[in-house]
Amino acid sequence: MKITSTEFRGSAKTLEDCPTTHLPEFAFVGRSNVGKSSLINMLTSTKELAKTSSMPGKTKLINSFEINRNWHLVDLPGYGFAKISRDEQYEFNLNVSQYLTERENLKQVFALVDSRLSPQQSDLAFVAWLHQCEISFALIFTKTDKSSDHTVKNHSQQFVQALEDMEISGLRTFNCSSKTSRGRNPILEYIDTQLPKKKKSKAPKMSLGWMKKR
Repeated sequence: MKITSTEFRGSAKTLEDCPTTHLPEFAFVGRSNVGKSSLINMLTSTKELAKTSSMPGKTKLINSFEINRNWHLVDLPGYGFAKISRDEQYEFNLNVSQYLTERENLKQVFALVDSRLSPQQSDLAFVAWLHQCEISFALIFTKTDKSSDHTVKNHSQQFVQALEDMEISGLRTFNCSSKTSRGRNPILEYIDTQLPKKKKSKAPKMSLGWMKKR
């Protein structure tokens, strides 16, 4: 897939505030500080489509971007390290869960996992919740440039094994780096396979009336 256009469609606090659209949506979510904004910018080949920050928890709203005028990329608030009150965190989680479970045109969720770390309970619990809710999702292991290939492979295998122990298997996984653009093409190609295919217009049948002698 070639990204030819990106357009910010709006920020929403709740599901009701999300842009009205018939286009399929692909949502990206993960723990705060997982590298989500950098990943989104890498996928779209932009520098500041999603705001990056050294402070975890920068994204506090549901942000929608229209890509190529035929699908939406949705940047969801993270969970984990954000320095907010318990009430605020509950509100964020409630709004995100409502979006994930009730958004009719949500096509796929990409759950981001930091490849530098051994399996974190918060990540496993979130993925298990997606599975329980029967939400279609894939895993993206981020920041693969910051560790050795052995470490990335070891941590990703541990994570997948932990999910299999919970009887969650057969998942699509991607290894990504925002710095090197690793994983960009596989993810975009995967999204492309899930987009509605445009129907080819049939050419009108040629009339042979012009051959008749006058």
